[in-house]
Amino acid sequence: MATTVPDTAEVELAIGGMTCASCAARIEKKLNRMEGVTATVNYATEKARVSFTDGVSVPELIATVEATGYTAREPEPVRADEAPGAAGAEETDGLRPLRQRLVTAVLLAVPVIAMAMVPALQFEYWQWLSLTLAAPVVTYAAWPFHRAAFTNARHGAATMDTLISVGTSAAFLWSLWALFLGSAGTPGMTHPFKLTIARGDGSGNIYLEAAAGVTAFILAGRYFEARSKRKAGAALKALLELGAKDVTVLREGREELIPVGELKVGDRFLVRPGEKVATDGTVVEGASAVDASMLTGESVPVEVGVGDAVTGATLNAGGRLVVEATRVGADTQLARMARLVEDAQNGKAAAQRLADRISGIFVPVVIALALGTLGFWLGNGAGITAAFTAAVAVLIIACPCALGLATPTALMVGTGRGAQLGILIKGPEVLESTRRVDTIVLDKTGTVTTGRMTLLAVHTAAGTEETEVLRLAGALEHSSEHPIAQAVATGAADRVGTLPAPEDFANVPGLGVQGVVDGHAVLVGREQLLAEWAMELPVGLARAKADAETAGRTAIAVAWDGEARAVLEVADAVKDTSAEAITRLRALGLTPVLLTGDNQAVAASVAREVGIDPEHVIAEVMPEDKVDVVKRLQDEGRSVAMVGDGVNDAAALAQADLGLAMGTGTDAAIEAGDLTLVRGDLRAAADAIRLARKTLGTIRSNLFWAFAYNIAALPLAAAGLLNPMIAGAAMAFSSVFVVGNSLRLRGFRAAD
Repeated sequence: MATTVPDTAEVELAIGGMTCASCAARIEKKLNRMEGVTATVNYATEKARVSFTDGVSVPELIATVEATGYTAREPEPVRADEAPGAAGAEETDGLRPLRQRLVTAVLLAVPVIAMAMVPALQFEYWQWLSLTLAAPVVTYAAWPFHRAAFTNARHGAATMDTLISVGTSAAFLWSLWALFLGSAGTPGMTHPFKLTIARGDGSGNIYLEAAAGVTAFILAGRYFEARSKRKAGAALKALLELGAKDVTVLREGREELIPVGELKVGDRFLVRPGEKVATDGTVVEGASAVDASMLTGESVPVEVGVGDAVTGATLNAGGRLVVEATRVGADTQLARMARLVEDAQNGKAAAQRLADRISGIFVPVVIALALGTLGFWLGNGAGITAAFTAAVAVLIIACPCALGLATPTALMVGTGRGAQLGILIKGPEVLESTRRVDTIVLDKTGTVTTGRMTLLAVHTAAGTEETEVLRLAGALEHSSEHPIAQAVATGAADRVGTLPAPEDFANVPGLGVQGVVDGHAVLVGREQLLAEWAMELPVGLARAKADAETAGRTAIAVAWDGEARAVLEVADAVKDTSAEAITRLRALGLTPVLLTGDNQAVAASVAREVGIDPEHVIAEVMPEDKVDVVKRLQDEGRSVAMVGDGVNDAAALAQADLGLAMGTGTDAAIEAGDLTLVRGDLRAAADAIRLARKTLGTIRSNLFWAFAYNIAALPLAAAGLLNPMIAGAAMAFSSVFVVGNSLRLRGFRAAD
């Protein structure tokens, strides 16, 4: 009897109240304990991606998060037609309470620190003024830390907020004891600021500067981290804001202005010069040039006419267009790009999962170490002051906020920068793949070549002008719908301009076309068509035809007035940038392999033109066999990247260790790929791999410095060599350093 597999659903929850990676690890652990639930929680994006079976409901998931001490809700869907200011206002509101606490802490903590550090400022009752100023800092400004620590304690957990709360509270309470019950409240009491701890009985020492200073430093770090996270995730918001907000639709002959969100598939809408195309569609009236640089990075506008597809958010740079909507809302290319970016930013690499696990156990270990430090110093007769100060320094220095931010900030900035350059990274695991790949398999048609037939060469007989050949042959071929004929017509029009209209045009099935142009009886097609009219190619043209066919190109004979006049070469042209792209891929340590279903001659010709070695050409491969080629290369011990654009490439893209889909290709290929290259330029593949490797390198350097910092600083703190305030400043700086290191990725540039 077959078992029934329960249906699985997925939801994304916005999590509130997290203050560090330990919080994220704790929520994730609680959710994953639920039957049928698989969850990942990202501290940087403050979101949880949860997969659950039909026996679990979203309210139950939210209740579990809330029972853990945090808030959860389903985020409102972000629409491309929302007012751009709305998101910014919401972000500002989210930062305002943190900024208010920070300003309070800084204004009050600075004089407290100054008086403690500069003996000349220690007037007769300076210690009582310090208490007056420090109290609001340790209570109001540090309240988020205390609240989180209390919530965690209720659930039997400890996070980095526990460290901060315990450390600052201990320093403040010790100071209260010294002031009211010890000798520190005596008028005229002074004590110098020292980096090392002087041993004594402690009754005359206060640590208000440590409590206030640590709070201010940590709040500053948290505030700038929050601002940096907003900036790092700005690429998604910028993508959504590219779209038009309103659109003029044509209904029953009338023009009507409506919000883009009300547009439906099949609606026809007007795009005037200078306006953005409202959504993906097909041109049904008019011709223009469309600037797609904001999506593809290409600066040259694309000419479009009736029947051509246009993409939402591109700019109409020329004439008036009427477009029929084919995709709206979440189905548009712009929305898909935004979704890919968000998916990548919500993902978690193996390195991040490791960091989360470490931070989840780090806090109780550090608290134990602090207690051990306190006991050690007391047991060795160092005095309660030295013992207490060393223990507080351990609590403060250990806070691994930098560890929690190491991966998500780099990932967010890297994927965001990639989106701006037309490189969409689907998930963080892709980064590891880019480091390992050593072989890159390139589909020929549409990837290395343009994917359309192009007139490449014209060979003329003695006494025949090339322009005359193109004018007459182009005029006749213009009336044919055959792809090769259209290639000749387009090439002729590009080179000689306006073509004359033919007379008595006739299509000869399987052979070519014939007709009268400017009084000349013209034949264009196979050599057999000329033979039927008792014409044959002269020796020079026959040789040119044979050479063209040897190179895998299509040779077309042209004759008029009873004589063979020329041979035209037509083929799928190699993209202008492909040879340069191959050079760049080689520079990254990759071996390029050309894969095609075309014959060996065509493949060899293309490989020769772009610089791929003959032994790395695999031709005459059936579409369903492409995946087997990738498997064979993998079986040889290679780590394989694959670049493709067609439906027939989807399986191979999925099989490859790293799949790069051309954004100009089919949806199936894009879905199967790990990276999507919005531009149809192979050079973007090299840029994508460079960016992914650089992002991975940034993550690793972040993790190294976060680990090294904690490992190096803890022994110093335990040895009593760090004042708690200095420890807090260094800890906050390490977090800002990690975020700043990640933000350097925003300066990544595509190769010139």
